[in-house]
Amino acid sequence: MHEPEFVAVVREKIVVSDGVVALVLGHADGTPLPSWRPGAHIDLVLGDGLVRQYSLCGDPADASAYRLGVLREPAGRGGSAYVHDTLSPGDRILVRGPRNHFELEDAPSYLFVAGGIGVTPLLPMIAEVDAGGARWRLLYGGRTRPSMAFLDVLDRYGDRVLVRPQDRHGLLDLKGFLEEATRDTLVYGCGPEPLLAALEDACGARDMLRVERFAPKESIHDDRDGMFEVVLAQSGLTLTVGPGQTVLECVEAAGIPVLSSCQEGTCGTCETDVLEGTPDHRDSLLTEDERAEGTTMMICVSRCLGERLVLDL
Repeated sequence: MHEPEFVAVVREKIVVSDGVVALVLGHADGTPLPSWRPGAHIDLVLGDGLVRQYSLCGDPADASAYRLGVLREPAGRGGSAYVHDTLSPGDRILVRGPRNHFELEDAPSYLFVAGGIGVTPLLPMIAEVDAGGARWRLLYGGRTRPSMAFLDVLDRYGDRVLVRPQDRHGLLDLKGFLEEATRDTLVYGCGPEPLLAALEDACGARDMLRVERFAPKESIHDDRDGMFEVVLAQSGLTLTVGPGQTVLECVEAAGIPVLSSCQEGTCGTCETDVLEGTPDHRDSLLTEDERAEGTTMMICVSRCLGERLVLDL
């Protein structure tokens, strides 16, 4: 999969709440940045080969700057610590993308639900739907009010934004909030997995919910995994994927370069077209309809339901 890759320079680094910094990036050579739409994220290639995804939360009409919010995660794998402790204004950094698996769809009415740093992809969505005159509300939760980023940005929207820090209000009242939904309402949610699972439960079978995950929805490994064959149509290779091996690992071991990032089926970097065979989808990105079509898969986690896959690699 081909996508933009370029060197950016850190123009600003600002503390926006307890544990969250905002980065403003510009193209290192001063040219316009690749265009994007609300819901998009980019990869930052950090020190020691770390690659991490961060949602764009600025203005899509501003081709001179990307704005990101980065939460320090003490239990993380080092990406957020690098951004908080090492990255400084003036530093150059490799950027891949943007990429969008959380696209804003047209609707007359929206309900947005954010948990913590999950507010970032929702900010440009809210700006767009507000400018377009759609009905909308945001339910925004966090541990404490000082930990909740970009409240200053949201202040302009008045009572359409419900700020509910957990230390004062407890868990978010999702069912009460969703009572505002009508037949033509779309619900967009982003945040930690327990919140998204509760949101899915509250929405039930209604096809109104769109979510973006930071972590896998479910286990991506199964003790019953067996071997299967992968044919790489472009490269003319036939490979065997072992029980403890991913398709991505097998392809890379054969010397075929593939862009990848999260290794968890959450970012979409390694999405690959399927020409033949039935994927065993284990990602947290594709919709049920896209899974049923079986024309694409995330090769970092997904496998094969049969004995053979033909991929466009």
